[in-house]
Amino acid sequence: MSEHDSSFFRTISLVMIILVVFLVVIIVLANLITGEQQTSTDPRVQAKIEEVIKPVGQVATEATTAAAPAAASAGGAVDGKGTYQSACFACHGTGAAGAPKVGDKGAWSARIAQGEATLYEHAIKGFQGKSGVMPAKGGNAALSDDAVKAAVDHMVAQSK
Repeated sequence: MSEHDSSFFRTISLVMIILVVFLVVIIVLANLITGEQQTSTDPRVQAKIEEVIKPVGQVATEATTAAAPAAASAGGAVDGKGTYQSACFACHGTGAAGAPKVGDKGAWSARIAQGEATLYEHAIKGFQGKSGVMPAKGGNAALSDDAVKAAVDHMVAQSK
């Protein structure tokens, strides 16, 4: 090995060692700065933190949507307003997909005139009309027919 090669190898080795030491120092300093930060154990502070980070809403899963019809079929009263809020509001509260908004007497009057049986059938089995689409059971197949009927009754009562 020539003197020039030997000198190059020592210089590169020294630079590498300096970089590794510098990296270790940076990592140690970063851990010291961001490491064990003290958290407050004051219950008032913890309550405020929980309030700030709590979820805005909940996601309905098969387990939660299946529980409501199961309770209704077990003999409990069907909550039309609750079914409307959980399954129907997305369209009938906003007018999405051409759905008549709850409370819009003009949009509901022709539908109500068709009769209760037709409203129930369209809500349970689905319907495609000139102005939009009604998926069967509002797209939630887990709903019982009674829950859908109760939701229809609730919407009609609000729209007369």
